[in-house]
Amino acid sequence: MQNQIIKNIFTKFQESLNKEQELREEIRIIVREIDQSAKEAAIALQIMHTSIAGISQGCLKAREHFAVCQKGYRKLAEIVPAGQYYRYSDHWHYLTQKLVSLVALTVYLEAGFLVARETVGEVLGLELTQANGFHLELEDYLIGVLQMVTELARFAVNSVTLGDYQRPLMISRFVADINAGYRLLNLKNDGLRKRFDALKYDVKKIEEIVYDVSIRGLVRDAAPPPPAVDAAAADGAEEAKEMKE
Repeated sequence: MQNQIIKNIFTKFQESLNKEQELREEIRIIVREIDQSAKEAAIALQIMHTSIAGISQGCLKAREHFAVCQKGYRKLAEIVPAGQYYRYSDHWHYLTQKLVSLVALTVYLEAGFLVARETVGEVLGLELTQANGFHLELEDYLIGVLQMVTELARFAVNSVTLGDYQRPLMISRFVADINAGYRLLNLKNDGLRKRFDALKYDVKKIEEIVYDVSIRGLVRDAAPPPPAVDAAAADGAEEAKEMKE
């Protein structure tokens, strides 16, 4: 009798474990699909390093892949149990950061400013708070923006090779504004802080390119660019500061 009771208890445990494994496998399949679309978007944006004229078309293709990613996130939102977002978030955590970077890069190439967290949420089909459901974490947004800056540092180098000598100056001003914004945040010693610390290397790389083209007389004085950070993004920075405090 006692053995049967114990057997029944552990049988129920096994059933729960099986359901958990099945759910995680289903999540992994969807995440792989999103990741594939993210890779396709990244490939489309690589045109920026070889052809200035092809940037617009690359951005359009990237947005098509973002639409596929949005469908994937909606599938995740449907199968992840309510209130258990953080239990499974390790499956899509880094992928979301990469996608934020790609969306931010696309918006910068199209319009020349920093995309707001709200806009990224709209593009990817994510809410902004856990209370509203499957959401875009603030830390993922902030890290994604820093990843975009690294790609812009590479773009600054390649744009000179392509004969676009003004672009490094615009990138330098944009990145300087982002750098100033992050310095307003009271970041602790965590992953975000370490990623921010690496920003200085990107800034230095861009500044070196600007210096080189300037002393060679390859650039002309340009009018100050529009603000790099829109109001919604500034609100997100203030939210991050409050969160860290």
